[in-house]
Amino acid sequence: MTEMPLDEAECLRGIMARGELQPVFQPIVDYRARALLGYEALIRGPEGSALHRPDELFAAAKRCGLALELEHACREASLRAFAQSNLSGRLFINVTPGCLCDIRMLNGHTRELLGELGLAPNRLVIELTENQQITDLPGILDVLRHYRGRGFQIAIDDLGEGFANLRMWSELRPEFVKIDKHFVQGIADDRIKYHFVRAMQDLAEICNASLVAEGIETAEDFACVRDMGIACGQGFFIARPLASPARHLSAAVVDALGQSRVAVGPGGGAAGKLPTARTLLRPVVPVELGSSNELAIARFEADPTLDVLPVVNGSHPVGLINRHSLIDRFARPFRKELYGRKSCELFMDQAPLIVDQHATIQELAMMLSFAPRHYLFDGFIVTANGRYLGIGSSHALMATITEMQISAARYANPLTQLPGNVPINEHIDRMLVSRQSFVAAYIDIDDFKPFNDTFGYRRGDDVIQTLARLICESCDERLDFVGHIGGDDFFVIFQSADWEMRCWQLVCDFSEAMQRLLGDDEAARGGYMVENRRGELTFQTLPRLSVGAVRIDAGECDSHREVAAAASIAKKQAKKRAKEAASHRSPGSLFVERRRIGCAPVAAAKLLN
Repeated sequence: MTEMPLDEAECLRGIMARGELQPVFQPIVDYRARALLGYEALIRGPEGSALHRPDELFAAAKRCGLALELEHACREASLRAFAQSNLSGRLFINVTPGCLCDIRMLNGHTRELLGELGLAPNRLVIELTENQQITDLPGILDVLRHYRGRGFQIAIDDLGEGFANLRMWSELRPEFVKIDKHFVQGIADDRIKYHFVRAMQDLAEICNASLVAEGIETAEDFACVRDMGIACGQGFFIARPLASPARHLSAAVVDALGQSRVAVGPGGGAAGKLPTARTLLRPVVPVELGSSNELAIARFEADPTLDVLPVVNGSHPVGLINRHSLIDRFARPFRKELYGRKSCELFMDQAPLIVDQHATIQELAMMLSFAPRHYLFDGFIVTANGRYLGIGSSHALMATITEMQISAARYANPLTQLPGNVPINEHIDRMLVSRQSFVAAYIDIDDFKPFNDTFGYRRGDDVIQTLARLICESCDERLDFVGHIGGDDFFVIFQSADWEMRCWQLVCDFSEAMQRLLGDDEAARGGYMVENRRGELTFQTLPRLSVGAVRIDAGECDSHREVAAAASIAKKQAKKRAKEAASHRSPGSLFVERRRIGCAPVAAAKLLN
């Protein structure tokens, strides 16, 4: 590496004047669309110099009092390189608080530069970094609101690294919030990090923001972030920053997206089993990039039902033309003569909502809720591996969601609000179709009826609701499906590797909870006195759990009926063991069917008998 010249300031000015700043771009994947959302612009100094690394470059600029000059030069270099590379999607530009309020940021130069480069403001995301103390938060909020009013979107960087961005989040309501890589790296194996990010996700849903998980470096962390429902991801596993970055997802990322576990809860399941973007697809012949505005108007006039017209470059979608916006523009005097023969690119939305055909209805709804309001009217473009298929409307999406919500409410258990028999069966069938191994656990309360008869149905409902809460707490919400069959019977579909330990923990936790529901004397004795049918007082043990579990491997069963039959047999064995162990004050029983479950007709008949 070459040595730094004695005059750092002169060297820095020379680098900026000669255009030696080297922008690189790191792709950001949109999990819900299964495509690239856009790129973050990063900067490097001259190759082989002491200022090649960005930390050294900006540290030298700070020492020389040239930090703002360098930041402005970096922004312009990044915008020019992004436009020259003709990259699609959004561009995330890092801006410090000091630069944001600088007069050179507010004098209209950025708007003029975007016009010169042909970049629409809605494709730019101002990413506010917290690497310097914020001294004028109200002023920064005003400036950001100004930019948002001009079409720019806002992102807050490194959530979790400092405290100022938490206040920024609550007051500004940015469109994107980036999670600091500390909380993302190793999240697949760190429950504390997982719950921290889960809390951030809850905040994001309340604030209508999309989370971007930074620092994803392994397939395991990529899958964990995806299964949590985080909107976007960024990191070396997806792609490294390059001057000429990837324009499509790599084979490794596509493979990781395709190997998702069967999702838990509404919207989970294999493609085609539940509604997806392809379900809402309407095939519309697109226009090619470079086609004239006259052609676009002719298409709208020929089809009164056509509200938007997709624009493609080859087979890849690049824009969307809104019917009313285009016609309104050409209704003004001389507009047809001035712009009729010009490219339709002039008036199209250059950042339309693009989704993969396998995106679920819930993912679509989340994307629309986080997107600018005009997407509700324009709808979305549906693709397959980045290639145009058709368009979908928000109206059709809302109708489908309403239908699904009515169906979900019909099949939920009214006491616990957990999924009932129909959703349980549907989830089991999804697991079987996906050929995923899982464990089916049938959970039942022993001696519940005497308790219910003695203390009343309200106390009985308390016991059932307590058990529902404990089951949910003992399961991994990313992997395990919890259902309520009815009464005191529950069903869990485990994908967690440590499912057996979770079952034993549940048995012990329920035993402790039952002791807390009664008085100290009953808890000490392990039961209570109850009157039998002959009017005699007898001792009754406290309710305990019996759990029957059976492992189902790929190809072993054909339907949920066979799985339920096998789990029911296991539960009966657990209850039998519980009776034998009752005198030993056992907290409950877990029976695991270790034998392989055969599902040929003869074997199935044996199970049912």
